[in-house]
Amino acid sequence: MRNSLVKIAVIAALLATPALAAGTLAEFNAAVERAAAHYRVALGYLRTGNTDLAALEVERMRETWGQVARDFAQPPKEMAKDLQLYRNTMLDVGVRLVTASMMIDSGRAAVAADALRAIRNELSDLRKANGIVVLADCVRDANAAMDALYVFNDRDLDWSRPGVAKDLQARAASYGSTLKRCDGLADARTRADPEFRRLVDGAAASLTFIPKAIETRDAGLLHRVMIELRAFDHLLAFRYG
Repeated sequence: MRNSLVKIAVIAALLATPALAAGTLAEFNAAVERAAAHYRVALGYLRTGNTDLAALEVERMRETWGQVARDFAQPPKEMAKDLQLYRNTMLDVGVRLVTASMMIDSGRAAVAADALRAIRNELSDLRKANGIVVLADCVRDANAAMDALYVFNDRDLDWSRPGVAKDLQARAASYGSTLKRCDGLADARTRADPEFRRLVDGAAASLTFIPKAIETRDAGLLHRVMIELRAFDHLLAFRYG
């Protein structure tokens, strides 16, 4: 019942302002990125327990997303392949933002964070369905590759187990190639941003120590590298995912 009421409220808000003609894909991506910046910050605040500032960022995204939904009630032509998916996604993002606000207000920060993370996935899935990839999608892939690599963060790693070294090396290579792809997807301004360079180049530098850890079977070194990589990974998601 509550979800139904939330959806009705979101639909009413979106219909309150007349829709404009469809914009370009570049305009749509830029508008979505402006909105997405708020949920990244909100997730960061939720992670550190600062719910007041998280609530403020969610409210800001609700305002920004409302404008995106009105300006792009009609999708860019590149995203019109599945009109129902587009409309469902635009609506669902609004609903999840309302849900996140309600959950923060009721002291359920973990549920609010889940709602915000779902937004990232829905937007990425929408772009993927239309053959569109932006930096945020690549960062999402990098996060997944890092998750796969991080399973080797074990101080008691059994190097004698068949396939361990080969699997570790393959997963490290996969993460490295994904980071390289992300670097290539970034626009010129982002690619030159010192913070972006610090994260991407720092992660690439950390990866160079994994072959040494494998060669020397040094689980302690591998652990330190994994901690560094996870830190870079979290910051990439926070800033660009």
